Amino acid sequence: MSTVLSTSRSSGSASPDPAEVPAAPAAASGPAKRPHDDAPDTATVFARLAGLEEGPERDALRDELAAAWLPMAHRIAGRFRDRGESIEDLRQVAAVGLVKAMDRYDPSRGAFESYAVPTITGEVKRHFRDRMWALRVPRRVQELRNKVRLARRDLKSQPGTPEPTPAEMAAHTGLTEDEVRAGLEALESFSTLSLDAELSAAEDGYSLADTLGDVDDSFDVVLDREAAKEGLRRLPERERDILYMRFFEDMTQNRIADRLGISQMHVSRLITRSCARVRDEALGRQQRTDRPGADGRTGAA
Repeated sequence: MSTVLSTSRSSGSASPDPAEVPAAPAAASGPAKRPHDDAPDTATVFARLAGLEEGPERDALRDELAAAWLPMAHRIAGRFRDRGESIEDLRQVAAVGLVKAMDRYDPSRGAFESYAVPTITGEVKRHFRDRMWALRVPRRVQELRNKVRLARRDLKSQPGTPEPTPAEMAAHTGLTEDEVRAGLEALESFSTLSLDAELSAAEDGYSLADTLGDVDDSFDVVLDREAAKEGLRRLPERERDILYMRFFEDMTQNRIADRLGISQMHVSRLITRSCARVRDEALGRQQRTDRPGADGRTGAA
């Protein structure tokens, strides 16, 4: 540690009077320092930093403070390991949070640790929220995912414990079952798969793209029938019957002519005229729907 962070010592060369030297505290007195107590005493240094103008001296003092508090930032980053991000990247993000905390810290508002810990933790969480999701999802859904993930971990803490049900996780978290299901879906959607990803390790394995369906032309048929339905209702009854016999019963024009007692040529003209009328009415109705009306609304008056 640099001399800036070390405690001051007397510069005199004479040995102090033994009577004036306080006895060393007993090893058992006071709480023992825990291994994760990595918060150095830098209150005096922060006070000095706050009184310095921009310049080399302030930059050097700021670098020494960052080096002193970096172990704590690394410890916070370690809490988020095994979540799909490397520990090196997490430490980088935590270091950014440490710098932000140092730049915004006001020594008159309390201890630096109480301000730095939530600032660094928030920076790491923000990294997961904004950078790690393959798709952008609402923050509420991300929070549900985290609650469900922690609930699943707590409920499966004992070996051999079965997978908790949504009802059990809802009771554990205070969420509704629908919220738990949304969290479970988000839990399985953190990352994406390539369409070329193999879904089977066997020799006859298939890719994700192989499971996707093709375009169904029947949808176009449904749309066409719905578009023609209104025009068919407006046709005279005999023309509707002719179209039904031709296109639904698959009868030839000659058979239709024999059934109705008219010529085949007349049947052909009726079919052509009826189809044109239905088509024009369907297209005209679509154009009226797409064109804004005089009052700003869409659709026919």
